[in-house]
Amino acid sequence: MKEYVEKALHKKRGILFTQKTEELQPLCLLISVSDRRAVILWALEEAERAAKNISVSNESALQCIRTARDWAHGKIKMPLARKAILACHAAAKSVKDAADAALFHAVGQACSTVHTPKHGPGLAFYELTALVRRFPKDWEDKAKERIADYLTDLLYWQEHWQEEKEWADFLTK
Repeated sequence: MKEYVEKALHKKRGILFTQKTEELQPLCLLISVSDRRAVILWALEEAERAAKNISVSNESALQCIRTARDWAHGKIKMPLARKAILACHAAAKSVKDAADAALFHAVGQACSTVHTPKHGPGLAFYELTALVRRFPKDWEDKAKERIADYLTDLLYWQEHWQEEKEWADFLTK
């Protein structure tokens, strides 16, 4: 993982992790075989954690999460959710700190899992990028711990997503 990230840093990439990052392949696989609703619950929970680590005002991130939950519950339609998600991504472009920018993008990706679970890995790619940006000298152990947390949390939601009773019609088909 360290070599992959160092190569991405050398190339001045904005996102330092991808599905090609070996340590993230089990997560990507688990997302691809999990129930869509489990992935949504997992992603929104992880988004809340990411939003707490934003060092500037995180209101657009929190609003994005609330809106995505409402969308998943069928209380609002996609256009309203899309507006909140795009506002969250726009907040990333308005901050100077690269770690905060990555965290805003992580939240936006997580909230987009309501549309498709394929956005789920984006949460990890951006949040782990934020770790590297925030802790450039000692990010590796933190990243490994976070990846383990992702897997544990998603496995939890695979077993418990049925406890959530309120779903939009498009998520029950």
